[in-house]
Amino acid sequence: METKLYDSELKVMEILWKQGEVTAKKIAEELDRQIGWSKTTTYTVIKKCINKGAIERKKPNFTCRPLISKEEAQKYETRELIEKMYDGRPDQLIAALIGEKSLDQAGILRLKELVKDL
Repeated sequence: METKLYDSELKVMEILWKQGEVTAKKIAEELDRQIGWSKTTTYTVIKKCINKGAIERKKPNFTCRPLISKEEAQKYETRELIEKMYDGRPDQLIAALIGEKSLDQAGILRLKELVKDL
């Protein structure tokens, strides 16, 4: 996937990633419950996702299913972050994470394994 998904679109995608195929009506009900979106707002966001190729919607019940995985979206967002904030250098992102001491011992061990596997 090489399409930017905005926060509102990610809210719709999260439901689909967790539940698989879901009707547009059920997505609207869930987002109304979670964050107070109207049905119209949800349907507008679903349409944007369809136009971007992130969601497929089928009749008769307007069942939606994701066309991209959460992992694909994460990879895209990570590449965007590295390009935008770290001059395209992943090592700078890792240095920033380590500098903030946001990695626990288990995270450090996983990171060492990833580097070793490269």
